[in-house]
Amino acid sequence: MTRKVFVFLLTLAALVGIAGCGGTKTETRIQQVSPAEAYQLIQQHRDDPDFVILDIRTPQEFVAGHIQGARNVDFYAPDFKQQLSQLPKDKTYLVYCNSGNRSGQAMPMFRELGFREVYELKGGIQAWYQAGYPLVSGQ
Repeated sequence: MTRKVFVFLLTLAALVGIAGCGGTKTETRIQQVSPAEAYQLIQQHRDDPDFVILDIRTPQEFVAGHIQGARNVDFYAPDFKQQLSQLPKDKTYLVYCNSGNRSGQAMPMFRELGFREVYELKGGIQAWYQAGYPLVSGQ
């Protein structure tokens, strides 16, 4: 009988310990998406103010052609990480660069800064354009 009580108490302590480890920290969801999946995300969130398209190319690249509705934050800016830290963490972001190199380097920053949900456009704007999706130019 004593052994059963001991096993019960040990199990209970383990369960309480596991439950206590959860805390309130939200895990960041980072996922690569194809141009078709990115287009679908954009369509699904067309009027959603909590969905942000983030172009992390240079301002010159952005003006030459970007996804409609995108906001530009230059990866090469000395304060890039600080600019990211000022963005709301609870929104959903679709992030892209030219080919996927810069956005790939930025994903650990999004995780470190505690963003909730980030989608990275696989292959960047090049893959988007090659798949036949539209671009807009100018600011």
